[in-house]
Amino acid sequence: MKILKFGGTSVGSPQNMRLVANLINDADRKIVVLSAMSGTTNKLVEIAGKFSQQQTQEALKLTENLHKIYREVIQDVYTTEKKKFAALDLVLSHFDFIKSLAVGPFSIREERAILAQGELLSTALFQFLLEERNRDSVLLPALNFMRIDENEEPDVKFLQQELAATLAKYPNTHLFVTQGYICRNSFGEIDNLKRGGSDYSASLIGAAVKASEIQIWTDIDGMHNNDPRIVRDTYPIAELSFDEAAELAYFGAKILHPSSVLPAKQKNIPVKLLNTMQPEAKGTTISAQSSGKNIKAVAAKDGIVAINIKSSRMLLAYGFLRRVFEVFEEYKTPIDMITTSEVAVSVTIDNTKYLSEIIAELKEFSSVQIDENQTIICLVGDSIEEVAGTTVKIFDSLKAIPLRMISYGGSKNNISLLISTTDKNRALVALNEGVFEREPAHA
Repeated sequence: MKILKFGGTSVGSPQNMRLVANLINDADRKIVVLSAMSGTTNKLVEIAGKFSQQQTQEALKLTENLHKIYREVIQDVYTTEKKKFAALDLVLSHFDFIKSLAVGPFSIREERAILAQGELLSTALFQFLLEERNRDSVLLPALNFMRIDENEEPDVKFLQQELAATLAKYPNTHLFVTQGYICRNSFGEIDNLKRGGSDYSASLIGAAVKASEIQIWTDIDGMHNNDPRIVRDTYPIAELSFDEAAELAYFGAKILHPSSVLPAKQKNIPVKLLNTMQPEAKGTTISAQSSGKNIKAVAAKDGIVAINIKSSRMLLAYGFLRRVFEVFEEYKTPIDMITTSEVAVSVTIDNTKYLSEIIAELKEFSSVQIDENQTIICLVGDSIEEVAGTTVKIFDSLKAIPLRMISYGGSKNNISLLISTTDKNRALVALNEGVFEREPAHA
């Protein structure tokens, strides 16, 4: 069994939907996991926002505009009037549901139900396309087996049991289609795995069925050594270890959801990052193997806030760090980087939901300084600390860039640097030239 996940761009137009249908036309038994059509989730977020602000007419107008886009897609993607009619009828039911939320109270429950419509629509329309081509396929509703617990963590046991029972009903079927991103929570309500969660869905499903391979299909030919949107002359990395890929994903590589590596790593299932538009490209293979001890890639994570916390020498010696970390634990706010001195600690966070509350509690036993609009530059490879001259190359490349924090030694796969976001593009270009010896100009 293989798992093939296709992102929003891959199913974002009638032409691309047909391309995906061609790509999965082989004898391998597979589950195809689809995102919403590109742009849909953003529009649904906007619609939900208007409803929550009680701007009902604006929400209904946006809903109708999106409905129109889907009607146009339907006219192009199908060749038979029968399928066009069935698809138009199905799409109408989904948009009627969204419009029905104009009546009555609007809460987070209704918002999540709206956001789920993108994946429900893309998979239903794709299933119709397969049926029109006389493909033997089954649409598996993810809401029947994908569930998170009270801590918003995937209920892996439930997923394994329900998916196994469902697949057992179709022993002779080789092609299944399901939704990424969406799930139910511990109350049985429609919920989701957050932005980019379709990758996570694919990895969780792959682990549940003990897949031979998980394929993540996007519009770029694998994980690149640098951000191709900013830097010219980047290149795809042929092989990465699970740990290397996880570091890159967490620290800003947009091609892969940060949480999606762990389920595959736990079951030792290789993950391939492939390009829907260039299926012949080799892409990137992520596995337990690591090739070469050197820096392989750099990623950048924006939206970082640095917090410098100072206290007395005595308090530091007797529980200062513990008190600091307890504050972040209380508000379930992860720390990305940390550096310490004798009487101070600096940390970075990217989740600012409870920033004011965190600062208020920290000020009860320390003085606090905040630096916003920061970016973490993360350089990833295997056993970086064992390669002589690595740090010299890095710091020589960035000699014109002020460095706010440096994290080195906590992981053999990672060197992290904190800089002002205004310096990010210059830093990535400089590293591409100095570390990877590539063309320095901007893309």
